[in-house]
Amino acid sequence: MKFTVSREKLQKALQKVGSIIGSRSMMPILGNVLISAGDGRLRLTTTDLEIRITTAIEAVIEEPGASTAPARKLASLVGCLTGADVSFDIDSDDHVKISCGTGRFTLLGLPAADFPESAEFEALREVKFREIDFKRMIGSIAYAVSADDSRKVLTGVLFSCRDSAVTLVATDGKRMAMQEKAPEAIEGGDGDCIIPLKAVTEVRRLLEGDSQLTVKVGEKQCSFTGAQFELSTRLIEGNYPNYRAVVPGSFRQTVEMPVALLLAKIETVALLLSENSSFIILKFEENKLTIQASSAEIGEGSDFIELPYEGEPFEVSFNPAFLADPLRNTDAENVRIKLNDPLNPVAMECGEGFLYVIMPIRKK
Repeated sequence: MKFTVSREKLQKALQKVGSIIGSRSMMPILGNVLISAGDGRLRLTTTDLEIRITTAIEAVIEEPGASTAPARKLASLVGCLTGADVSFDIDSDDHVKISCGTGRFTLLGLPAADFPESAEFEALREVKFREIDFKRMIGSIAYAVSADDSRKVLTGVLFSCRDSAVTLVATDGKRMAMQEKAPEAIEGGDGDCIIPLKAVTEVRRLLEGDSQLTVKVGEKQCSFTGAQFELSTRLIEGNYPNYRAVVPGSFRQTVEMPVALLLAKIETVALLLSENSSFIILKFEENKLTIQASSAEIGEGSDFIELPYEGEPFEVSFNPAFLADPLRNTDAENVRIKLNDPLNPVAMECGEGFLYVIMPIRKK
């Protein structure tokens, strides 16, 4: 196999597929990138057996074929080269000979036949988004995914198709983030699936333009095809909790304030907290929200925001990180906070189709 490719394009392509390569694996082939050359295109593929990523770039193909090379070493080497183009000559023993400028290098590869084949699946539904829209959807909710493997279904993102709209949901049992949007097209009817957080994170990293993204969902797998990549992943099996049941049917009070202002106040006041004091207090009173924090080890502090609040004064306590997460991950200017009392869930809305529900902390 022989081909020549732009060094800059090859470097970017290797960055696209290289992030799922683990530092250690029981299967050496999983540390390699599959290189397939033909029809004027160079295709690069990696997999960790759960996720598979492929990207393609233009190349001058002299002899088509397929082989594999150590992914991290190849990426490091290409990143150090200084020539404009890189030439590859891979022999029948999978010795990857690389030429660029005055440099000559050889990497020991493995046969393409050893690389795991892609698993084909029948799509039950197909959904199309703009890449930029889906990237925003993921970013607005992914932080709320659970890190606790004891409830496997909560370690992924729910992808729910209902009534020509798609809802992404993430929860760790203490808070829930939900983003709903009508896609450009949807086929196959209603249905749910749970996508692993690692796959969702990789998709968000790969989305970089305003091209069309196609999502195909099967019984146990799904795939994402964008302008510059294709990613497939296994789905998490199981039933996701009824997320809509945690949203109160009504609220007694709604207040609105600037996202940036509230986030700045929370982050500043939270600096006074220690490991033994993990909550801040939001004190609602006439035309004012006061944010307070104190700890025996560090000290105490407070700040306030003027706002049109006219209800009964009351205090409610939150984990400051949980309260700040949706504010950090939105491009909306204002946030609406809906509440009933200090013991029941509080809802936050910022941006179209977004809802965040958080449980207050009960102080002892």
